[in-house]
Amino acid sequence: MGNAVLRKEDPDLLTGEARYVGDMTPPGTVHVVFVRSVMAHARIAAVDTEAARSAPGVVGVYTAADVPIAPQQLFIMLPPELTRLPLTDKARYVGDPIAAVVAESRAAAVDAAELVEVDYDPLPAVIDPFEALEPDAPVVIEAHGSNQAIVFASTADPDAMSGHDEVVTARFVNHRMSGAPIEPSAALAAPADGGAVTLWCTSQRPHEVRDVVAAALEAPPHEVRVIAPAVGGGFGSKAVVYPEFIMVTWLARHLGRPVKWVETRSENLVNMSQGRDHVHDVELGLSADGTFRWIRINVTANVGAYPAIGAFLPFFTMLMASGPYRIPAVHYEAVAAITNTTPVAAFRGAGRPEATVTLERIVDLAAGKLGIDPAELRRRNLLAPTDFPLTTPTGANMDCGEYARALGLALETAGYDELRAEQARRRAGGSRKLLGIGVSSYVEITAVGLFNEFGSVTVDLDGTITARVGTASHGQGHATAFSQILGEVLGVPAEQVRVIHSDTGEVPRGTGTVASRSLQIGGSAVFTAANEVLETARRLAASLLEADRDDIVVAPGGLAVAGVPARTVSWADLAAAAASDDLPAGVEPGGLAAETDFNQGESSYPFGAHVSVVEIDADTGDTRVLRHVAVDDCGRILNPLLVQGQVHGGVATGISQALYEETTYGSDGNPRNTNFADYAIPAASELPRFETAHTETPTPLNPLGAKGVGESGTIGSTPAVQSAVLDALAPLGIDHLDMPFTPQRVWRAIAAAS
Repeated sequence: MGNAVLRKEDPDLLTGEARYVGDMTPPGTVHVVFVRSVMAHARIAAVDTEAARSAPGVVGVYTAADVPIAPQQLFIMLPPELTRLPLTDKARYVGDPIAAVVAESRAAAVDAAELVEVDYDPLPAVIDPFEALEPDAPVVIEAHGSNQAIVFASTADPDAMSGHDEVVTARFVNHRMSGAPIEPSAALAAPADGGAVTLWCTSQRPHEVRDVVAAALEAPPHEVRVIAPAVGGGFGSKAVVYPEFIMVTWLARHLGRPVKWVETRSENLVNMSQGRDHVHDVELGLSADGTFRWIRINVTANVGAYPAIGAFLPFFTMLMASGPYRIPAVHYEAVAAITNTTPVAAFRGAGRPEATVTLERIVDLAAGKLGIDPAELRRRNLLAPTDFPLTTPTGANMDCGEYARALGLALETAGYDELRAEQARRRAGGSRKLLGIGVSSYVEITAVGLFNEFGSVTVDLDGTITARVGTASHGQGHATAFSQILGEVLGVPAEQVRVIHSDTGEVPRGTGTVASRSLQIGGSAVFTAANEVLETARRLAASLLEADRDDIVVAPGGLAVAGVPARTVSWADLAAAAASDDLPAGVEPGGLAAETDFNQGESSYPFGAHVSVVEIDADTGDTRVLRHVAVDDCGRILNPLLVQGQVHGGVATGISQALYEETTYGSDGNPRNTNFADYAIPAASELPRFETAHTETPTPLNPLGAKGVGESGTIGSTPAVQSAVLDALAPLGIDHLDMPFTPQRVWRAIAAAS
């Protein structure tokens, strides 16, 4: 462990051997296409399916009245009336599925779906979360009685909100984004004997899909097997159990045939869960020397038409409300509003980027007001290593951190003083190429509330080591990382290791891959099980080699007596010995295997600091990132190559949020971004070469000392780019501008200031 090992998954991905759901078409497969609402809010007066049913190749057409499926509870903390059916009789957003058309071919299903006539009874649509919370607003889900899904609050003593010399006040918009993975959603269900069914789908949480689908079908979980094969990106959007998954599974059981659905890109951009969409009203109280005294944050979150985990994300924002800073008093209030837009769920960072963008922006405004360098103001208020472990005012139980060290390394790597000098030269010369330097310091929470994971290790009779784990890989490199753990503990090469995941038929339980938890929780489960196997194997080897157990050590190919490498027993021989009837004392029958449910017990808190350098063409508003320095601390680093890949992906997402991506709606609820011509995602050529560095502060919470890293790059990068853009515009008198910083938005701000 600790070495930059190449990913063992990549050859299959690069050569096309990996199988995605879209690649699978069992004999007898029929295809389903969903008829989706073209209105944001309307009662469905009638659905005429007669022409579609008579179309060539059509197997069946189904509406809500035809499908006896139990309502899908979307999140355990939400009221029970906020449930969802796979097909609706009232449209609540553009894209809401109304009918399902099943045909022998996808083309036939598409043609027939166009023949379905929906009679809409239009209702007023509510898009803005503030308008949705007004007493006279149209109610999206009538059974709930209002558009308020849930509220969170962490109040501060009014007396604590004092001791300040200055108060900085602002409103920040964290705009809506689409997950937009390279692979849209897909599902394939095939019936099996005895009413059982197998569902292949694009999911980060196969066991969650199994449980939700089984509950909706009122079937026992063991009758629903869920497999997530190769998955082309997730980013939180594939942690959702989509109603289409339930519908496809029901259809397979109902028709007795395999049923397949593959989402189009236009469907994906209106139907796959979206992210962010927070408005934060913020006040920061601080003393004249820049010491933070208190902060007040009021959050209004747009959670879309069907509130689920998206309604809970303001809770994560609350936990991170004070970030890496020493802020004695925090007053936080949040409300999640239901609107006639696509549902919001987790998206890379999930509540933590929203907190960090708000904190870092208000800190920049405070630095400008006090005339203190923004990096220096951060340094003065960062928590110190001796402050940990720490419970923050909003209830985050932080494990450890060296925040000033990460900030110092980021500034040093970027050459911060030299950058400021270059900026001063440009400004003095009146350059129309505006240089901006942005700094962000962040801390985030990983594995929040999801502390438990299954892991098992088995030595097969041929000497192969098989690990089963409840996490689900969709690009992170789990097979590589878990093979490294087994190599460290058992001394076996990667080609001798088999890692099984993402299959509820092979792995009995699991939480999946969300919240940057896989290595710290799933990896620790594999590590723990491997050590239990090693202990059993040492007892077996001691018996076979007639040696003392304490003298048995790991050797190439198996176990040996310390100092006597010639006396080695292979893993195959050890597995055979474990399967025999003649077992030494302390070895239980059942083969050479161990399983565990590792429980970390608490969240870990990765942290870091980013520096971004941008250049703005004052004549066109075109903004380019020239450099981006990312220093991230994810505890002990198992594989630097995997960590660098995660940071690169995260930084790309964060820069894209700042400069490119935005999901928007018209006043009638019609989405404006339904393809990649209208929804901007940068290519690699539009991003700089990222400069990465790391500090390592191992967490005491797990045996690997690892924290999460999958979302850190996103959380640190967005505010750094935002800070850099507004730093470049500051001499023009522009003190704030909401993201994304498109050329049009930046040019208009420059023109207005001029």
